Amino acid sequence: MGGFSLWHILIFAVIVLLLFGGNRFSAMMGDVAKGIKSFKTGLADDDKPAEQPRQIPPQSQQQPIDITPSRPAEPAAPPNPAGEDQSRA
Repeated sequence: MGGFSLWHILIFAVIVLLLFGGNRFSAMMGDVAKGIKSFKTGLADDDKPAEQPRQIPPQSQQQPIDITPSRPAEPAAPPNPAGEDQSRA
């Protein structure tokens, strides 16, 4: 009583084929096979030795970049009040 017998598995397979149809079921199995093949190819790629990393030139020869401003920024002029005209001064 604990497991499925051969008859249970066959009946289940027939029901699945009736629900999904032969073409759709075979297409799904083809996709599963492609996935397994891709997985195996990926595992084989991991077994290959890695390429040598590129040598980076030492940076002690390069000068640091100066990002300080060349002259201090001038303060903004205060806004003119609406009634005063500075052209008379």
